[in-house]
Amino acid sequence: MTRRTDWADHAYPASPTDLGDGGPGDPDGYGAPRDGDGPNDGDGARGGGGTRGGGRSRGRRRRGGFGEAAGGQQDGGSPSSSRAEKGEPPADPAERARGICLRLLTGQPRTRKQLADALAKRDFPDEVAEEVLSRFEEVGLINDGAFADAWVESRHHGRGLARRALARELRTKGVDSAVIDEAVGQLDSEQEEETARELVARKLRSTRGLDRDKRLRRLAGMLARKGYPEGMALRVVRQALEEEGEETEDLGLGDF
Repeated sequence: MTRRTDWADHAYPASPTDLGDGGPGDPDGYGAPRDGDGPNDGDGARGGGGTRGGGRSRGRRRRGGFGEAAGGQQDGGSPSSSRAEKGEPPADPAERARGICLRLLTGQPRTRKQLADALAKRDFPDEVAEEVLSRFEEVGLINDGAFADAWVESRHHGRGLARRALARELRTKGVDSAVIDEAVGQLDSEQEEETARELVARKLRSTRGLDRDKRLRRLAGMLARKGYPEGMALRVVRQALEEEGEETEDLGLGDF
């Protein structure tokens, strides 16, 4: 008989391997869990009905192995054989849904919306998904607030994304607007501008040799793609160019 999942046996993953989107071959970021994973131990040794060679042993049948009747005859299939031993998925939809969610959370944290979408793709009834996901939230296996905080921390310091870009990414993952606002609120304008300066400083060398206007557009465009406001992007780039001796007094917001 299949043992039901014990919630106390599972813990939230200690640290995500990658907070970004799914890898190659995994466009939804959900991994590729299989609904019916489980041990496949086989059905035990098959009994033989042959005889041993040699005088005294001739004519004696081998004693049946575990799960066999004497003389090697199968017992007709014991009802105690578990579905897991046969490699079959659990009969209970909620148990299957729990297994899928746990496997998805093993690789990296997920939002409730991401897990709900994964269950919907596998045609689980809405009431089953709601029951399982609510229970996961109760025990802390799903925590959209913690997910958003970690996402902001990682993507800002790792990729240099500004608040606007971070909020956009979190919305695509189904995080509530209030949770997003609280998470991106960790960053203030001063910290954003400091990060923007670091990004420009790293990129500045590769633009040397280009004319001033092209350098301006390339550097400011890089910041814009990362979500920095237009005014901040232009100001940071102008200051960086001035430090290299470029004349920028004739540049205005209309030149960006």
